[in-house]
Amino acid sequence: MTDAIAASTPPRGISPGLVLLFAISCGLAVGNIYYAQPLLETLGRDFHASHSLVGLIVTMTQIGYATGLLLIVPLGDLIENKKLVMLVFCGTIASLLLAGFAPGIRLFFVASLLIGITSVVAQVLIPLAAALTPPARRGQVVGQIMSGLLLGILFARALSGFVAGAFGWRTVYFASAALLLALIAVLAKTLPTRKPSFAGTYGELLRSLYHIFRNEPVLRRRAAYQTAMFASFSSFWTTITFLLAGPTFHFTQTQIGFFALAGAAGAIVAPLAGRLGDRGYQRPATGVAFVVALVGYLITFHAAHWWVLVVAAIVIDAAVQTTLVCGQQLIYNLHPEQRSRLNTLFIAAFFVGGAAGSAIASWAYDRVGWNAVIIIGVALALSAAAYWLTEPNPKRGVS
Repeated sequence: MTDAIAASTPPRGISPGLVLLFAISCGLAVGNIYYAQPLLETLGRDFHASHSLVGLIVTMTQIGYATGLLLIVPLGDLIENKKLVMLVFCGTIASLLLAGFAPGIRLFFVASLLIGITSVVAQVLIPLAAALTPPARRGQVVGQIMSGLLLGILFARALSGFVAGAFGWRTVYFASAALLLALIAVLAKTLPTRKPSFAGTYGELLRSLYHIFRNEPVLRRRAAYQTAMFASFSSFWTTITFLLAGPTFHFTQTQIGFFALAGAAGAIVAPLAGRLGDRGYQRPATGVAFVVALVGYLITFHAAHWWVLVVAAIVIDAAVQTTLVCGQQLIYNLHPEQRSRLNTLFIAAFFVGGAAGSAIASWAYDRVGWNAVIIIGVALALSAAAYWLTEPNPKRGVS
């Protein structure tokens, strides 16, 4: 499919094969920012760094992702989308190679920041898929693509652990670079071209972000919900590696990789959340997700068995995926010509939350232990639920 599609052209639909390609592309792109999570204990030993310092690797990647969202993703409303995707993927490959060759933690921090910045290509692809899909199926298609993205996040952790256990952690980054190079070749032949309708300059595009955020109460509320949920998500997955490798469980790098597969089970809820959203049930689904996340954290208090942590990983991930899909559905329906910028503001806001969650949880774990991480996760879920209770009736609008 190589015909050019104008932003104003009514969507004719998107084939199942193209949906699958979008899902794989998003999963491979965003998975790059999570390869380091199960490797933190190993990286700490190799770079002679403490838990709190090595935990900043995740923080740097998430800060980079938020930066890329603000500076690169808005270009999806300005530059032809296929060209933008190709260029940013090339940047990701260069960043992965830098990480693989990094001799110390300082250069690895730089590489992590660049990996985060360039991995935002997934957030160019998702609005493009939404633009190609009729409104009646948009929630379902976005949910399917989000499943690919979220499976990429979850399997990235698992594969990272497996590959590092067998071949060393540097191989993880070299292998990912090779996969992306192959993906670029496929996308060059199959990705549709789409010229956005925005006629202003890049500076005007960036300035418009403030006005969009100020004028869209649905966006502000959903960004607040997801900021709390993603901070909780990042707190869990950044510190669980330390807990599993520690004196309670003594997990090896490969066993940590197997544990990371647990979260993949939660990805099955993304299409379900998309279908619920198509029926207008975003608000109740969001409320249930907050409660589920809260329960997921509470069951890990004084957990003496690894399977309790597996259950917690599944339910926390399922909750975060539900609120993410519901939030994206609502903001994509606001202004079709602003989808890339709406997505930028939404994702950037909660990745800032994720960066803060990773940094605070690593510091808390280093000084207090796992129970401090639980308290952080519970507090975040409760704050989101409390704000959710203030959401007015949809018939009267959202503030």
